[in-house]
Amino acid sequence: MKEELDMYGWEPFLSERDKEHDKLWGKKEPAGFGKNPALVLIDIYYSVLGLAREPIMQSVKKWPMSTGLEGWQAVDETVGLLAAARDNGIPVIHVKGLHTGVLPWSRGGGRKGEIPLTEEEKRLGTQIVEEVKPLPGELVIEKAAASAFHGTPLLFQLNALGIDTVICAGETTSGCVRATVVDGATFRFKMGAVAECCFDRTEASHYMNLYDMHQKYADVVAKEMAIAYFQSISAERKVVSQAI
Repeated sequence: MKEELDMYGWEPFLSERDKEHDKLWGKKEPAGFGKNPALVLIDIYYSVLGLAREPIMQSVKKWPMSTGLEGWQAVDETVGLLAAARDNGIPVIHVKGLHTGVLPWSRGGGRKGEIPLTEEEKRLGTQIVEEVKPLPGELVIEKAAASAFHGTPLLFQLNALGIDTVICAGETTSGCVRATVVDGATFRFKMGAVAECCFDRTEASHYMNLYDMHQKYADVVAKEMAIAYFQSISAERKVVSQAI
């Protein structure tokens, strides 16, 4: 597992003391997942990416909350993760911000020199991107806070489906993804975060929050590990079904 974790990139952000501490107390092995997972995609809409694929410092001139090309790369990785969940019968839940009638929960704001958005651009900005858009029958939940659990029916839906494991992807790693992971762990779900499919506006925030989640609240896994997990769940269900 150590070789797998090296690819995540948090090591350069650790001090020498942190590295020594990890040798004593750092998480060495994943806690493991359960038998009935769901995939939760968090806040993958155009306002955090822009309508065009541009480097972040260009994109933020019009879309202040943009994650730039790194965000789009994570979206492209998520396409394969989402396909694997659907192919293997794993429930998919899309969560997005509620953009009308609520006060903002973050402390962010506009940027100097921001190019005003047209009403059509504002509307498009709230839409889940085409690459991972929901299929008919997939649940879409709107939230008015960072966590996908806070003030939403997500917990009730997961319990109704008998879910014991929540695999998360989306943005931002340090914000809504982390808030969701912490709340999910509080509710005693086995939590996972897919490294390549989470994204943020700054590299340090992304990598250090992956590190923190992996140490405390979740198993941070590579995309291929998550896909293999979905496939194993599907295979186990087929064996049980054939035995009945």
